[in-house]
Amino acid sequence: MFRTRALAPAALLLLAPLATACGGDAAGADGPGTVTVTVTVGYQSKTINTVTAGTLLRSLGYFEQELAARGKKDGITYKVDWQDYATGAPITAQMTAGKIDIGSMGDFPLLINAARGKELGQPTRLVSVTGYNLRGGLNTIVTAPGAKLESLADLRGKKVSTSVGSAADGTLVRALQRAGIDPATGIQKLNQQPSVGASALQAGSADALSQFVAWPGQLAYEGKAKALYDGAELNLPTFHGVTVRQGFAAQRPGVLDDFLRAQRKATDYLRTRPVAAAESVAKDTGLPAEVVYLYNGSNGIATFDPALRPDLLAALKEDVPVLKDAKLVGDVDVDGFVDPAPLKRLAADLGPDYPVAAAARPELWLKNETATRTFDTPAALLKALKGADVRAAYVPDAVTGTLWFADKAVWVAEGSELRAFVTPAGAKAYVDGHQGSGARIVSFAEAGGIAS
Repeated sequence: MFRTRALAPAALLLLAPLATACGGDAAGADGPGTVTVTVTVGYQSKTINTVTAGTLLRSLGYFEQELAARGKKDGITYKVDWQDYATGAPITAQMTAGKIDIGSMGDFPLLINAARGKELGQPTRLVSVTGYNLRGGLNTIVTAPGAKLESLADLRGKKVSTSVGSAADGTLVRALQRAGIDPATGIQKLNQQPSVGASALQAGSADALSQFVAWPGQLAYEGKAKALYDGAELNLPTFHGVTVRQGFAAQRPGVLDDFLRAQRKATDYLRTRPVAAAESVAKDTGLPAEVVYLYNGSNGIATFDPALRPDLLAALKEDVPVLKDAKLVGDVDVDGFVDPAPLKRLAADLGPDYPVAAAARPELWLKNETATRTFDTPAALLKALKGADVRAAYVPDAVTGTLWFADKAVWVAEGSELRAFVTPAGAKAYVDGHQGSGARIVSFAEAGGIAS
């Protein structure tokens, strides 16, 4: 927690060897009379659509550079304590205990962050966005590769692992409701951390797994899961954002400005150098770079933009009833939680907001190349795969636009035209809706043969 206190010269001498543990002022290690301010940042290294406020930002050192420049002007030594967590819940716990100053998490955890902060006298504010998907494609329900489950209807009575209170849990609840299944009684919900749920799926103790980026993509890439439900079918925006303790923001507004300025620089880096960014995040997290790029690439499932877009904030308000029904929050004042002022005062420094994400296009990543190639059609992508030294090939779902691995997608041939789908249910729905056109589901190999 950031705190300010006056220190007598004698006290400064006694404390000179010490540095602050969390967000506070103390005599620094640089000698008597110096002051060190440690800013504690909670992030989720493997939730890779938060990397511009976490993993990538940390590796680029932009926040530290901004603080170093500030320190030269005000005579204070600034340090950053990066704390890595698997989900947003422990970040909220640490923020409400005054031990984390700035954190990043998904939309549902952000609402819990707002509620807990208010309840415990440590109010927090949402100040920026990291990555978003306007249709909800950041969350996916997957099942085992050999499972006979083909649609949400098949989950009735089954064991489904998720992290209660997460955005992925919200997707599961809404998807089941639309399928006519009571989320409370129609399935056996297992409340598990993502890694535990992934292990449960592989062990057979869970029939399906509903999780957020990057778990579904990683499991599919490794051949350990297949997509059952694409969160983008909900057509409801989902995003991750940056939250700050209100007390810290009031006491150190300049430091918050430095963080947001650094986040924008990291966003610029990711958007202009997506392959390099994916490689960097992969190195720091142990995730395959091909999975990182699926979400964070130039046509990736996540779009990165710090702006507090009205459509995202409107979606956040629609999330409140879901959490209330689960008895995880009461009423949440979303308008009071959102603080647009920091980004507004930095508008001249940051420049205009990024344009709205364009529709995804088929994309090919060849080995030993530092840039990818895009194509106008899935057939053109498949044709380019012939004889190529492929690292990864990606194709958007024909209906939802969610990017997926070409060799893991479900393909539909309609004459010489080819379409890809993330899930078997999506492909089947298209075929059923185009009877008489000759539309049929084909294998990846068959699709390649048609394309050539």
